[in-house]
Amino acid sequence: MRILHTMLRVGDLQRAVDFYTRVLGMKLLRTTERPDQKYSLAFLGYGSNPEHAELELTYNHGVDHYDLGTAYGHIALGVEDAYAACERIRAAGGQVTREPGPVKGGTSVIAFVTDPDGYKIELIQRDA
Repeated sequence: MRILHTMLRVGDLQRAVDFYTRVLGMKLLRTTERPDQKYSLAFLGYGSNPEHAELELTYNHGVDHYDLGTAYGHIALGVEDAYAACERIRAAGGQVTREPGPVKGGTSVIAFVTDPDGYKIELIQRDA
């Protein structure tokens, strides 16, 4: 078994696609329109299945926001340099909500950003 994708419900599909492509550098892989069922999908990622897991953004027509609840945590992305990644994200209009630095009680360098719908994305600095 392997992870194929993670799905997030979004209030504005184009706004979300713009954030994940322009700010986080993902590629828009494909879209699906289901007007009779009143939803639209966009699949994004740094590569496509089966080599890479994807992010599925779901827009339910007429729903402009969701309560995130307390169970959702975050999506984690590996980056070479968390400090540089945060500078690029901020320059592209993204919101850095936890500046880069060591994780509490450890040495791994992490940071957090938040997407336009309020979802948290953790950046974990990895060796190249």
